[in-house]
Amino acid sequence: MNESLKFSQFGADNGQLVIYFHGSPGAPEECAIFDSCGKEHGLTFISFDRFSIHASVPDAVYYQLLAKEILKISAGKKVDIVGFSIGAFIALQTSRYMAGEVRNLHLVSAAAPLEAGDFLNAMAGKQVFILARSSPILFALLSYWQSLLSFISPKALFHLLFASASGGDKTLAKNAEFQSSISKVLTTCFTGRVSGYIRDIRAYVQPWNTSLAEISANTHIWHGAEDNWSPKLMAEYLSTAIPGNTSIKIFNGLSHYSCLYQAAPEICGQLTTT
Repeated sequence: MNESLKFSQFGADNGQLVIYFHGSPGAPEECAIFDSCGKEHGLTFISFDRFSIHASVPDAVYYQLLAKEILKISAGKKVDIVGFSIGAFIALQTSRYMAGEVRNLHLVSAAAPLEAGDFLNAMAGKQVFILARSSPILFALLSYWQSLLSFISPKALFHLLFASASGGDKTLAKNAEFQSSISKVLTTCFTGRVSGYIRDIRAYVQPWNTSLAEISANTHIWHGAEDNWSPKLMAEYLSTAIPGNTSIKIFNGLSHYSCLYQAAPEICGQLTTT
């Protein structure tokens, strides 16, 4: 990659730098959730268009490229990182190539290694992950079908993905503003970036449990007790498996995205005091 990776910026201009890793599916626009609290607390949030990195780039090189881009932008200053859902997995892997440069790592609704426990049966996306692990071609076909659906009817794709919403996500899914913002995120994800999405999911379903021992940053875990995309057991596992873990907060009644909305202002508050 010869040119700098494109990114979207939210929050304050020239503030304390925070890197946001969006989910899969997801897009940089997802980080808009942190815009208002970022401005309030003097934080500059940057989210890379990572799905634009060519799918032929090997996983390790992919993480190294992301780390390189972060270090280029931070210009020698330590950064804070927020990872959401499977974006938390990418954040963890990328931080391994930034030893000593990450001040705080915040994992929201984080997905843990599948091989580390009996998580699959409690996951709403169970069949997707099984396909990605055992039938990559069928998984790719499913992903391109989702891409077509996002083009024809973004609302239909939204309702398909949130059909199994639980906890606070049920309420969010009925909110017109949330429907509009997430539908746009899904369209961005599946329009010309499907191969990047496929790479993230395929990387996630491979064994990566042993890599957690390499995480040295102060790690904070935020999770919804009713999360059925990343079950609460995943948060509990990560809190014991990451050496740098310093805190875990479970929100009763909240699920996947509702946890992100609740945690965002609290994370911004913490980042200005640590």
